[in-house]
Amino acid sequence: MNTSASLLRLVERTDALLQRHPRRLTAAVVTLLLGSAVTAFGVAPMAPDAADLPRRVLTESVTPLALDAQLQALETHSVALYRSELTRSSDTADTLLQRLGIDDAEAAAFLRRDATARALLEGRAGKMVQALATNGRLSRLIARSPAESTAQFSTHFTRLTIERDAIGLRARTEQAALSNEAKLGSGTIQSSLFAAADDSRLPDAVTIQLAELFGTDIDFRRELKRGDTFTVLYEALTADGEPVTWNQASGRVLAAQFINDGRTHDAVWFEETSSTGKTKGGYFGLDGRSKNRMFLASPMAFSRVTSGFSMRLHPILKTWRAHLGVDYGAPTGTPVRAVGDGVVEFAGWQNGYGNIAIIRHAGDRETRYAHLSRLDVKRGQRIDQGQLVGAVGATGWATGPHLHFEFRERGQVQDPLKIARASEALTISPAARAQFDEMAAAARSQLTVASAVSPVARFE
Repeated sequence: MNTSASLLRLVERTDALLQRHPRRLTAAVVTLLLGSAVTAFGVAPMAPDAADLPRRVLTESVTPLALDAQLQALETHSVALYRSELTRSSDTADTLLQRLGIDDAEAAAFLRRDATARALLEGRAGKMVQALATNGRLSRLIARSPAESTAQFSTHFTRLTIERDAIGLRARTEQAALSNEAKLGSGTIQSSLFAAADDSRLPDAVTIQLAELFGTDIDFRRELKRGDTFTVLYEALTADGEPVTWNQASGRVLAAQFINDGRTHDAVWFEETSSTGKTKGGYFGLDGRSKNRMFLASPMAFSRVTSGFSMRLHPILKTWRAHLGVDYGAPTGTPVRAVGDGVVEFAGWQNGYGNIAIIRHAGDRETRYAHLSRLDVKRGQRIDQGQLVGAVGATGWATGPHLHFEFRERGQVQDPLKIARASEALTISPAARAQFDEMAAAARSQLTVASAVSPVARFE
């Protein structure tokens, strides 16, 4: 009884101690276990030494197969290898097949002889080639390139297929539809937007769209900062599941975010169907405000500003004077577009301006496009925002090819970027607001994930 009572009291005291000092008791248990480990370590050497244990060596002779039998087995075993390459302007049938790991004189001769197969090495370089070789011989080759028809360039691609059958090699071509896949990309500005986009492997067309989207929010010439970041969700066009390599064939930007000097700017593509069944799409901020303003920030898709809206040394007169406009450096022939809807007031030659187009807009506003190499509009013609008015040139008083652009309001010359930023913007109709909010929330989540993973992340 005394022993049982004592044991019961010990259990009760231990339980109380565990509740009052759980950490101390845990430490004690750990110490006890470590002590046991040390004890085990100290006891281990008491086991027999392995060198004193009996050993036995077993020897068995192995006779390899005859070399001829091995070679015959290899000949009957097919090894299929897939390789991918891009064609080069200097390629011949032999050099292309060599890069694909194919040693097949018959295939090389076929590429040179067959009228359909010869297209592989003709025309533009950069065709996407995938080849299947069996034991070094060509079994199948598929080449994908831009569509032959200009009208289908952005929606289709050309597929050239060369296959070996029981008779020999055969070639055929067909036009196939491109597919859209959503991709995420992001980057950090170190020197310029295009340099950062190249580091993130974004297509040039996507980069140009970014500049367009945020052109009225950010002056990419003067306000871009080192360390600024961008994230973009865009459509990547694929040919048979492979991303196309020709930059012009790239999809639309679906959503984007640009953080400039600590300020966040965002945009998302949204399509709204009217009561008449007509669908119209545009870019909006995540707050629902339209990014498509009455006036574009630039008359060119994206170019180098060589002289801004400020004082400058005139390149011909060699005197300091106000530069009442913006000069955009670009190669001769680069398309020039109208920054807003309007009517062509003048299209022709005008002294130092050379070939110039003058467009009258609502609100007593006027835009001028000078030094053009050609004019694509006529006086009295009604023109829409984004419609071509001509091409860059060096006519009139110009030392080299560029566009001189002016924006006038009530006869006074204005800074085009300030006008674009202050111009009217559309809003989403109340009927479509709920649908937009749902889509904007999904876009915000995707952009947040992309920017949080890495400032230079790209997701395949």
